[in-house]
Amino acid sequence: MSAQALPATLAGWLEWIEQLHPSSVALGLDRLRAVAQRLDLRLDCTVITVGGTNGKGSTCAMLESILLQAGYRVALYTSPHLVHFNERARLSGEPASDELLLPHFEAVERARGDTQLTYFEFTTLAILRLFAQFAPDVAILEVGLGGRLDAVNLIDADCAIVTCIDIDHVEFLGDSRETIGREKAHVFRSGRPAICSDPVPPASLVEYAQEIGADLWLFGRDFNYAGDRQQWSYGGRTQRRSAFAYPSLRGANQLLNAAGVLAALEALRTRLPVSQQAVREGLATVELPGRFQVLPGRPVVVLDVAHNPHAAAHLASNLDAMGRFRKTWGVFGAMADKDIESMVEHLKTRIDHWLPVDLPGARAASAQALLARLAAAGVEAGEERIVEAHPSAREALDSAEARAGQDDRIVVFGSFLTVADVLRARQRHG
Repeated sequence: MSAQALPATLAGWLEWIEQLHPSSVALGLDRLRAVAQRLDLRLDCTVITVGGTNGKGSTCAMLESILLQAGYRVALYTSPHLVHFNERARLSGEPASDELLLPHFEAVERARGDTQLTYFEFTTLAILRLFAQFAPDVAILEVGLGGRLDAVNLIDADCAIVTCIDIDHVEFLGDSRETIGREKAHVFRSGRPAICSDPVPPASLVEYAQEIGADLWLFGRDFNYAGDRQQWSYGGRTQRRSAFAYPSLRGANQLLNAAGVLAALEALRTRLPVSQQAVREGLATVELPGRFQVLPGRPVVVLDVAHNPHAAAHLASNLDAMGRFRKTWGVFGAMADKDIESMVEHLKTRIDHWLPVDLPGARAASAQALLARLAAAGVEAGEERIVEAHPSAREALDSAEARAGQDDRIVVFGSFLTVADVLRARQRHG
């Protein structure tokens, strides 16, 4: 692209780079490595990489919150975003502005030459270059997909965390926890802390960590947590931290994520010392939209980006823990390649009325297709059950709110796009 033709806005850049590669996903690091070398890309700070199937976002948010409370200069890269692209690049706890991002998009475009990059690859390189310029004390990098061939794995982590592992993205990562576990374990590095907060880690992950000589920390062996109704405590190899209030992020699985975070901080304690008070404040103030997020008002509205069976099972248990509601309405949108029947199986006894929705993009399942897959899972309209398609999540939510009683509950879940549509509408109407 000529200099005159370079986009002038972030929206223009994002539209441009969506056209660069015929696929949305093209795993492999050779192309990226070549462009990164031309950019002389490196992060001269402590790097924590976070991979896994579910729990990555919560883990990253807790790490960021605690490290900011400890006084560190923190850069955080996550994906996908919910409403604004800038959410993917956070500097000192705030999304990077368009003005900060634009020069790095230009630099990647000039450096790539004829190399084809996907949207994710291009934006990852731009954000990493922004981080290098920002010069943080610590960079937290969330893996996009898998680990071994993901763009984030260009950077050698000083400490890597793999959260829970389950079957997802089968076409790219394989169809068993063992195959997927090995892919995700490739974020580990020789001689460096490798934290796994999955209570039942695949043998392949453990074997890979041993093969490369990583310092593997396993939940239940090297670190653990214990709690009662009031508070919880962490126990690691040499460090104990106790008398914590529960994290402000809701959900039964958040203590597991928090324990993995504290294990990473214990492993890095000589480089990044963190006080008990910083941990306490960080866990008390952490926020993450769309992860069992309960909106104020009645009927209760819950937003959750549960987009695979493992996450749907956690959503089911979290809904159970909320107590009794007269009826539960489900606003549901998903990608067509997901195991939708298994997701529905976890939730069909918790949701009374189902409102499947259309989502943008070629990968999305249409609302009509979701109706068919709900029927295949045993969920059909009847005297006691409403099952109807809607053109968008926000319209489905409006419909549910118009018909739900004060003692009902509405759950908006599935793809990030489902939750994003509702959050965008809420922000617009203040």
